[in-house]
Amino acid sequence: MDWRIDGVLHPVARFEPEFAPKIVARLKVVSGLLTYRTDIPQEGRISADADEIETRVSTFPTLHGEKAVVRLFASEGQYQRLDQLGLPDEIGPRLRRLLRETSGVILLTGPAGSGKTTTIYACLREIVDESHGGRSLVSLEDPIEVIVPGVAQSQVNDSAGFTLEHGLRSLMRQDPEVIMVGEIRDRATAEMVFQASLTGHLVVTTFHAGSAAGAISRLLDMGIEPYLLRSSLRAILSQRLIRSLCECATTSNSSDIVGTDVRLAAASSPVGCERCHTTGYSGRMLLTEMIEPDSNATAHAILAKQDTATIHAAAVASGMIPQSERAIRAIENGQTSVDEIYRVLGHLTPGPGAKTNRPIEP
Repeated sequence: MDWRIDGVLHPVARFEPEFAPKIVARLKVVSGLLTYRTDIPQEGRISADADEIETRVSTFPTLHGEKAVVRLFASEGQYQRLDQLGLPDEIGPRLRRLLRETSGVILLTGPAGSGKTTTIYACLREIVDESHGGRSLVSLEDPIEVIVPGVAQSQVNDSAGFTLEHGLRSLMRQDPEVIMVGEIRDRATAEMVFQASLTGHLVVTTFHAGSAAGAISRLLDMGIEPYLLRSSLRAILSQRLIRSLCECATTSNSSDIVGTDVRLAAASSPVGCERCHTTGYSGRMLLTEMIEPDSNATAHAILAKQDTATIHAAAVASGMIPQSERAIRAIENGQTSVDEIYRVLGHLTPGPGAKTNRPIEP
């Protein structure tokens, strides 16, 4: 049995092989899944009181039997609001302003495990609180992961024909003002999302992409027309979660830093202590970047169907601070390590068009 702590797997226990089916079966019972079906994936929720942690259970058939994953969501009061997420000072207020819009698409992007679900639910709570119940909010999710008071939440059911595309078409007759779509997975859903935004609805949704500019390129590759992206997109917020260094970290000066492709003023390295369970890290922080495609340079790059690097450079020229630049700042401020940035981002270069590009001198 492994636990994922701050995004990294850690082995915590080992059971004899004959116990594995019994453990999985018990998880399926308490989460309301079919114990006699071991040949199909299943998802369920362990019911909890209001003051307990929300728990999701997912099972999947493998060569050696069923694999079970248990996801623990933040307890009551944690990460409920945008100001609790650690968004940069220049992004938080802009996102709040965009959530007051009456139409358009706000896209939250990032790989699996980057905190998109937490952010989108915080956005819904922000709209509910800001409107004081004066806006009609609905959601289409697969599955519903967190219950948000004030939002009419629906869970799709593909086997019954209730798909995201079908649900979005039907929702247009339910007089919604704000629509949350759990995830854009295909072209049909993407087209419906952008069409809904053109008919006077604010749509907040998630999308798997490595960067804000990469999300635009992926949507273009899916066949979404450039003019539709240009007229409908209000913002693309891309995010990653990186581990924060524990207080036991050691600091090095610039002459001691090797193995990076940019010049760093300083950097810290993990050590490990009892407080951080010898990992060297404690907690996580957000790395974000946000494109608002209303600048001339970014709009032109979208309409011309430019590649990801060109769109990224145009956004940086229009004022976007890329994730990689924020990563460099986090390293120099002693918040995280070089190794952690490479683990999450795979690189440490500010990227095309970045205003701060500090290569190491030979």
